[in-house]
Amino acid sequence: MKLILPAIAAALLLTSCGKNDGASPTSDASKKKLKLAFVVNNAANFWTIARKGCDEAEKQAGNVEVLFRIPSNPSAADQQRILDDLLASGVDGVAVSPIDPDNETEALDKVASQALLITHDSDAPKSKRVCYIGTDNVAAGVQAGKLIKEALPDGGKIMVFVGKLDAQNARERLAGIKQELQGSKVEIIDVRTDDVDNVRAQKNAEDTLVKYPDIACLVGLWSYNGPAILNAVRDAGRGGKVKIVCFDEEAETLNGVAQGIIHGTVVQQPFEFGKQAILRMAAYLRGDKSALAGGKLIVPTLSIKRDNVADFQARLKQLLGK
Repeated sequence: MKLILPAIAAALLLTSCGKNDGASPTSDASKKKLKLAFVVNNAANFWTIARKGCDEAEKQAGNVEVLFRIPSNPSAADQQRILDDLLASGVDGVAVSPIDPDNETEALDKVASQALLITHDSDAPKSKRVCYIGTDNVAAGVQAGKLIKEALPDGGKIMVFVGKLDAQNARERLAGIKQELQGSKVEIIDVRTDDVDNVRAQKNAEDTLVKYPDIACLVGLWSYNGPAILNAVRDAGRGGKVKIVCFDEEAETLNGVAQGIIHGTVVQQPFEFGKQAILRMAAYLRGDKSALAGGKLIVPTLSIKRDNVADFQARLKQLLGK
């Protein structure tokens, strides 16, 4: 069962679900200070926004310590070392974006046996996690597919770029794109992976522009792919000629949308990933099991194009206190 948390006036807000929004602990359980961890999958700027959400939740929840962890190397092995260290520190709850969910299931289940485990951003449905908080990535892929069809009304060849296809969110976004493009004149040539290496991500885009001179659109599935593609297209002098569709709200990506070089980007709400994960884990551990009921809490995505990017940038600055 999915519980969808709708956006309010597209202002990066969520409505509450269950009995409360996770901010009201029960009186007895609140006496213990909770140690809650938020583990990400790479060092992208995307997670800076999520960290702000964690900080906000730490203030609201009260008597909570938030441990924000970034793997030094974006690999399942490094992420597992972080999880082991957190367990050794006596953490009460962990929210993690699994890099390779299939191969991390054993490590995740180990966490679940000793602490509350939820996933965010990318799910691990085979694990014993209690809940997933984040995007419906198939639906987000469908949104990206619609942007691609808008950018290429007469069809054309496209290349897709992502860090790793092992991640659940990458597979689901690609599936959503394929679903939306089915029956259209748009042809996906291939998917290029970069192992979450920004230099390699840009090189992949540069090589594609050389190898496929008739390429019509480049599509990036992870946050840093947008700027990498944008730089490659600009350096090749093909801005506006080769269309770009990507994900997330990197500053360079939003500027590219504003300049008309990027057709559109599908943005998530990482602030809410962090905020909801911490608030709801705290509420759950303090006795409110409804805080994580249903197994999934879906945070809606938005399509940002040239006509609405300025408003979105303004809201984002306000959200981050800039």
